[in-house]
Amino acid sequence: MGRYVIRRLLQMIPVFIGATLLIFLMVNVMGDPVAGLCGDRECDPATATQLKKEFGLDKPVWQQYLTYMGNVFTGDFGTAFNGQPVTELMATAFPVTIRLTIVAILFEIVIGITLGVVTGLRRGRPVDTGVLLLTLVVISVPTFVTGLLLQLLLGVEWGWIKPSVSSEATFGELIVPGLVLASVSLAYVTRLTRTSIAENRRSDYVRTAVAKGLPRRRVVTRHLLRNSLIPVVTFIGTDIGALMGGAIVTERIFNIHGVGFQLYQGILRQNTQTVVGFVTVLVLVFLVANLLVDLLYAVLDPRIRYA
Repeated sequence: MGRYVIRRLLQMIPVFIGATLLIFLMVNVMGDPVAGLCGDRECDPATATQLKKEFGLDKPVWQQYLTYMGNVFTGDFGTAFNGQPVTELMATAFPVTIRLTIVAILFEIVIGITLGVVTGLRRGRPVDTGVLLLTLVVISVPTFVTGLLLQLLLGVEWGWIKPSVSSEATFGELIVPGLVLASVSLAYVTRLTRTSIAENRRSDYVRTAVAKGLPRRRVVTRHLLRNSLIPVVTFIGTDIGALMGGAIVTERIFNIHGVGFQLYQGILRQNTQTVVGFVTVLVLVFLVANLLVDLLYAVLDPRIRYA
């Protein structure tokens, strides 16, 4: 196991460098960031030259990237164009988005897996058909429509929640935004769990457990569910990074000042340091989540061993 972890960590290095290089190149072709600093009016040549020199934009892109990566390994993600260090923006934004992601993941695990198990064990029955239709509707409706609809009904019409989240962004305030963020993924988790449960029900090890006279609950939890959760865990693990990076729409709807909000502001103002810094951390989150998923395989399936 130790050798496997070390090998995976070494594999992360080229992936991390390649992903950050691609992001850096894509962000640098978005436009002229100096033009965004000057607002609606065009910068005069002297001011533009001074700003480019101050932020290192006068150097070649490859040199900018090497300088940026050297600073990243020392914990310096650069300075935003407003003069605020990017690490300070991260310190305020990431805790909020992490709480929002935790709420969304809990919805996926609790509701998605539960509905998947119920429908997988009752395949072809009315409850199975109803849940399949419901998940299909959720997948078909865009997230911004779901968010605006829940905000209008629960926040404006019925007054059950506040239409916008406060600056504290407590777990209680993030329940509805977390549900909106997790809605599509929750539907996929439900359908994936249902399919996996239905397929593994016909496996030999399940029939053997039933023939031995084991209680139904033990057959489902100890034998059927553990093996059926492997593809579900894979999906949820890769979805962690996607939820954190894809929270732009949800955070905009509910006025949540998290990672999505900062990314939106950075793209809008062509603030390359902010965008690249936040996406770099998201790449690390995605890589670590995938490593943890691979290690969970051995916990769920005793047949899987890493040398």
